[in-house]
Amino acid sequence: MSPNAMLERGLSELGSDAGGDQRERLLRFLELLRKWNRVYSLTAIEDPCEGVRLHLLDSLSIASFLHGRRVLDVGTGPGLPGIPLAIVQPERRFVLLDCNAKKIRFVRQAVIELGLANVVPVQARIESFTDAEGFDCVLARAYASLAEIWTDAAPLLRTGGTVLALKGRRPEAELGDLPAGVAVGIHRLRVPGVEAERHLAELKPTGQDS
Repeated sequence: MSPNAMLERGLSELGSDAGGDQRERLLRFLELLRKWNRVYSLTAIEDPCEGVRLHLLDSLSIASFLHGRRVLDVGTGPGLPGIPLAIVQPERRFVLLDCNAKKIRFVRQAVIELGLANVVPVQARIESFTDAEGFDCVLARAYASLAEIWTDAAPLLRTGGTVLALKGRRPEAELGDLPAGVAVGIHRLRVPGVEAERHLAELKPTGQDS
């Protein structure tokens, strides 16, 4: 199966209504990633079909959990999951944060070439990053434990905001380390073509409405 056919099938399984232009941008993003990877070693995944499954569809599996207008992607690396999500959700504004200069350089170029006016790349560590407006969603893709992610991300949330942490297996061992006052929801994700377990931890202050 071609990458294009795999993407269309996967998007259908996810219930995505991404249009033709968005699908083209998603595949173009993979092409850019492969091109820059030869010099910058941005990812270990080189096969285009694997890229569709493990980069695009894996990122888009959390699309339905996003809410609000402003989204922060912490430890975005080469723009994952932020860029695929920004492509299919142009109504939201994304800040993509990473401390690695090479990866943010790639993200900046990808944003320009893909024409993503709703994405702002920022090179910084989350511990030193500040934002006056705050975010409705903070995304974190397996860069730390849930307790560490909450400590870093909670100060950046708007009222009603949520931290969405992507994990592999259900993070049972990490739940007990979260501080009091944090409400947790664990969701099993279904990623088309991926058999490995994927879970999403949804963290927010106790008593906060969704």
